[in-house]
Amino acid sequence: MSRKVLIIGLDCAEPSLAFEAYAHEMPNLRSLRSAGCWGPLRSTLPPITVPAWTSMVSGYDPGELGLYGFRDRRPGTYEYDYASSLSVRVPRLWDTLGGHGRRSLVFAVPPTYPPPSEMSGALVSCFLTPDAGSRFTCPPTLREELHRRFGPYIVDVEDFRTDDKPALLQRIRRMTDQHFRMAQWMMKALPWDLFMMVDMGLDRFHHGFWKYIDPRHPRYRRGNPFEGEGAAYYGMLDGWIGRLVDEAPRDSAVIIVSDHGAKRLLGGVGVNEWLLREGYLKLRGRAPSAATPLADLEIDWKRTRAWGEGGYCGRIHLNVRGREPQGIVEPGRDRETLLEEIAQALAGMKDASGRVIGTRALRAGDIYRAVQGYPPDLLVLLGNLDYRGVGSVGLGGVLTHENEMGPDDANHDFSGILVMSGDGVPAAGRLSGAAIYDIAPTVCKLLDVPYNEPTMANVLL
Repeated sequence: MSRKVLIIGLDCAEPSLAFEAYAHEMPNLRSLRSAGCWGPLRSTLPPITVPAWTSMVSGYDPGELGLYGFRDRRPGTYEYDYASSLSVRVPRLWDTLGGHGRRSLVFAVPPTYPPPSEMSGALVSCFLTPDAGSRFTCPPTLREELHRRFGPYIVDVEDFRTDDKPALLQRIRRMTDQHFRMAQWMMKALPWDLFMMVDMGLDRFHHGFWKYIDPRHPRYRRGNPFEGEGAAYYGMLDGWIGRLVDEAPRDSAVIIVSDHGAKRLLGGVGVNEWLLREGYLKLRGRAPSAATPLADLEIDWKRTRAWGEGGYCGRIHLNVRGREPQGIVEPGRDRETLLEEIAQALAGMKDASGRVIGTRALRAGDIYRAVQGYPPDLLVLLGNLDYRGVGSVGLGGVLTHENEMGPDDANHDFSGILVMSGDGVPAAGRLSGAAIYDIAPTVCKLLDVPYNEPTMANVLL
């Protein structure tokens, strides 16, 4: 079969912008939509980069993968480990295709650091790469070729949570330009059946500039100096989409996709601040008067029933006897009663005006097909993702406008974008009901390769 598949991933691309507000700046995307099919793409729970892209290229959900965020619990401890490519224990698209003699070129798809020692094709690892001096390519010689042609690999946008917006915008554009130029060269220089790249620029742009482009954000000001940058940056990405599509052979299917969307961020919820106030978390001595990470506090584990972790979603763990080193919550009925108690209390959480913000606390067993690894006991969607979780204690209150990671305007949203066009793709117009798990079997169908992974994933053709 001569057909090829080109996948361009735009991390955090938001449907309401790509398909509506900025559609006039994206003629190449509009052309692909008119000739194929398109629509929102339902993300994972949580809608976070590492589990979402892994689910997309495997068909497995976060529970099956045992990947619940950027960091996951280390069994038998109270500590977390960062996810990496070594955390993925299921076949991804390039593994499946390689087993059938197909070659894949993979550029910056999370999580792909460290890269494999060998594969059918070539790979450049993702934003989790420590630095440009790391071994970030397969084969290793590809690194030197890329550096020679394009300069040191810009792994990620440095300091994207900053108040220096003009400098941030320059760094975002510089990284995006380099990544697409590298991808364009790889497409022309190396043989492939599947080419897949992901650019992180949109994610960094949304976190840094959402209040400037969204009139619904409480800190938006009409006529601000960055109001037009959203349309300009989406237009820049559309230009690169057009160039890569032009480089692809005529008998190619093209897929433009994002792992999740974006939405306004109203503030943060001090997860551990709340647990401390409600009596579930206990400290030795007095609580700090300034924001302090939980790891820097002396926790009285012999009296603590629950503690949490911040992030785009909140994560709450119970201190279960026999599971945690100093667990006190009895497994079984006591654990179930405590989970229900905390979930109900979180559902009633209010903002400063007394309005219930709409928090949902979910259990892994209720949202995943299977549960592997060490999931949180409760995955907490704070204000239905209008708020992010803040893990520190000493914030001066449960609700805060300050983010412990730095200035941030946006949170992730539940749906990203999907556009499919080209050879083998019907001109079916707008799609509904597409899920991130459907991409892997659809690509296999386009390349006439058997897909033998999770049966609940659907082919979108």
